[in-house]
Amino acid sequence: MIRVLLADDQTLVRGAFALLVNSADDMEVVGEAGTGDEAVTLTRDLRPDVVLMDIRMPSTDGIEATRQIIADDGSSRSKVLVLTTFETDTNVLRGLRAGACGFLPKDTRPDALLDAIRTVAAGEALLSPGATRAVITRAMSRPDAPTPERLASLTARERQVLRLVAAGRSNQEIADELVVSPLTAKTHVARILAKLGARDRVHLVIAAYEAGLP
Repeated sequence: MIRVLLADDQTLVRGAFALLVNSADDMEVVGEAGTGDEAVTLTRDLRPDVVLMDIRMPSTDGIEATRQIIADDGSSRSKVLVLTTFETDTNVLRGLRAGACGFLPKDTRPDALLDAIRTVAAGEALLSPGATRAVITRAMSRPDAPTPERLASLTARERQVLRLVAAGRSNQEIADELVVSPLTAKTHVARILAKLGARDRVHLVIAAYEAGLP
């Protein structure tokens, strides 16, 4: 079972998310927090697999709460999936730097949200199309982004995988589209990261857009 903690200052929103999460056979809600401080404390005490984190909350906001969760040895193994109505480049980058594994708008389809929880729980990063655009807009000029010339080292299949990563596909979705095993898809992504000297999937997205691959 994937153990989920809900962090949102609106009781009705938490209730709706709780109904959705508990409707899935492979996950359950283990706690609810109405503030960032409560989210930090409950994550440390309950050690959920995934924290669904709102950004705007009383006292400590969701991004600072994420930073504290990831920095705490007692809760750092919990994955944080940020859900928000404010998908700005500043919020996305702050959230990623704080250690969030995923970023989705609150109007995400119910089935897509459940899939996102599974993806993050499995240790993969996940960005919505809006969050991806925000990251690209802010990060295209960063000096440590992979240069287009380095894409020459990729095989045809690796370029295909990179296009799918840039489109926001998870490893499972890449495997389904290419008709390969999830392990094969994960191996392709790992090799691309190594060849481009990229730290994470976000850098792969930047590299793909710089090279005009999507």
